[in-house]
Amino acid sequence: MDFHLNSLLNLSNATVFTCYKETDFICLHLQLNNEGIDCPHCHNYTDILHDTNYILVRDLSIFGHLVYLKTPRRKFYCKSCGRYPTEVLDWVEKRRGFTCRYENYIYQQVKQLTVEQVSIQEQLSPDQVQGIFSRIADRELAKKIGVHLNDSA
Repeated sequence: MDFHLNSLLNLSNATVFTCYKETDFICLHLQLNNEGIDCPHCHNYTDILHDTNYILVRDLSIFGHLVYLKTPRRKFYCKSCGRYPTEVLDWVEKRRGFTCRYENYIYQQVKQLTVEQVSIQEQLSPDQVQGIFSRIADRELAKKIGVHLNDSA
């Protein structure tokens, strides 16, 4: 049987470069597969890498261990418009420390348990849990209102 972390993670445009276990968590060091991006400002392709920083992004736990993705945040230079866009990853929102699927998991947990229970269970602060829940609840409400408005038109 062929087993690959990449297929289990199912993160677009990313592969696991290396995996290691720290005392309190598992870290998956990712590399991104694409050479460049379409500039969000002028929509021209650029592959001129300006800078790379790494961030730790919390993902769903595995086998009872916390999981963090060491994720490259790449900034490119666009010759066409002279700007320095940062690459957008569809599996983590801008300025977030959690994958989208992890945030959705937290949202579903709070619908069944209290914020405090989820906070303890996931080793997050109550403010983090409440923030995730509120942001996704607002998004879900906006979708419902949008669907309702479209239905009546």
